[in-house]
Amino acid sequence: MKVGIIANSQKDGARATLERMVSVLEERGIGTLLGQETARNLGLGEGLPGPELAAATDVIAVLGGDGTMMHAVSKLGGTGKPMAGVNIGTLGFLTSCTDAEIEVLADALKNGTYSTSRRTLLLAKVIRKGRDPVEFLALNEAVLARGQTGRLVSLTATVDGDFLNKYRADGLIVATPTGSTAYSLSAGGPLISPSADVFVITPVCPHTLSQRAVVIHDSAVVELSPDDPGDGPMLFTVDGRDCVELGREDRVEVRKADAHLELLRLDGWSFYGALRTKLNWRGG
Repeated sequence: MKVGIIANSQKDGARATLERMVSVLEERGIGTLLGQETARNLGLGEGLPGPELAAATDVIAVLGGDGTMMHAVSKLGGTGKPMAGVNIGTLGFLTSCTDAEIEVLADALKNGTYSTSRRTLLLAKVIRKGRDPVEFLALNEAVLARGQTGRLVSLTATVDGDFLNKYRADGLIVATPTGSTAYSLSAGGPLISPSADVFVITPVCPHTLSQRAVVIHDSAVVELSPDDPGDGPMLFTVDGRDCVELGREDRVEVRKADAHLELLRLDGWSFYGALRTKLNWRGG
């Protein structure tokens, strides 16, 4: 077995955690390869670009947090290889364990005593007049939101070509079940089980309180577009990155990606247990 490692070099203790993980895995006869950014940022040679790292390894270990996991998904290009998140700090929604549990993870990899949770990915296509379309892969969400203006903006949303609504809001989110615990949740969207075959469309601070989140099947194609030229350029992002300006005649198409993510889970992990812990529910 070979494990590819991607680490957030900005995290305190990232290098120490990486070196410890390499040592623990090697003690169990498991080889390691480093991602290109990780190796360069930590002064450990060249490493491999994302797609090559995924092709050359059996499992990808991501050292950091949920944000590092989302960044890794974009760099790996939607690999079907299991990804194990090691949170440098506390347990996140996406990570498999904390840095204090590296030995437990290594034993699970050696013995094959782990499961995977399949997660839907979004494919978002930005279509701008006079330019080639640009595609982005996202784990959590695609967002069209106000740009430099401090006021509400107007957006139109369609589902499979059928007009859904015209929103007056700070923005509009299209989220996967995985993303339902992130930005969509903070905007008032519902919590959704990771195994549900749905997307949720959530307005951000809508002008009208009746404009609520809508859950749709993930086979649908959602189109978002600016509606009022007076609003100026809007900003489109996926998973909090890849910011793109959109004008009045531009639009975004969001659909389920052909690729998916396999999140590695250790024995005893529970989505509902993570909810109780992260949201401080009774019994957490």
